[in-house]
Amino acid sequence: MAEDFRVLIVDDDFHVAKLHAAYVDSVAGFLALAPVGTASLALQAIHSLRPDLVLLDVYLPDASGLDLLQQLDVDTVILSAASDAASVRTAFRRGALGYLLKPFTSDALSQQLRSYARFRRVLAQPGALDQDAVERAKRSLIPGDVTPSAKPRSATEAAVLEALVPGEQYSAAEVAARVGVSRATAQRYLSSLADDGAVDIQLRYGTTGRPEHRYGLPVVPG
Repeated sequence: MAEDFRVLIVDDDFHVAKLHAAYVDSVAGFLALAPVGTASLALQAIHSLRPDLVLLDVYLPDASGLDLLQQLDVDTVILSAASDAASVRTAFRRGALGYLLKPFTSDALSQQLRSYARFRRVLAQPGALDQDAVERAKRSLIPGDVTPSAKPRSATEAAVLEALVPGEQYSAAEVAARVGVSRATAQRYLSSLADDGAVDIQLRYGTTGRPEHRYGLPVVPG
């Protein structure tokens, strides 16, 4: 199984940062690092811990998060109460992958993180990307904007998708047993279906406390 994406939260409000860390840890495939509350501590943590993703507030006690953003060579999503158009434009101009306005729900951050995971999986394909992959990567960053791909599915991929019952969640091993393939094969097809937005990934803790990835069909609003 691939390693979890390591997430650094930069927010000067300790209680908010702790809450956001709990949100991050509840999403399959993500691990929250110890939060930091200043721009200077963020630079130190990024240098030493090498996170995959930074969740950055705009209002920090020693610098603007937007100014810090210019110095970062790491994927970053802004989490802030700064709702003025200038801040949003500046954030995207300086490389932010997303912008989530406070206050937000755990589900809103979960969708943002899962979108980021799809983005990374699309760009993890071996070899050169074609334009379709680039466009899918761009679309995957917008929560809720990824629609199932219209590309033809192989017989195995179709069987994996058909094994998922609406409203139910399954482990890769359970899907493998239902389809009659190896767990590794089921895992590979489930990841591909998640890239296309056809499958959602959730996290569940078992009796041993070890998290398990669960797969299911996306919930259709309404």
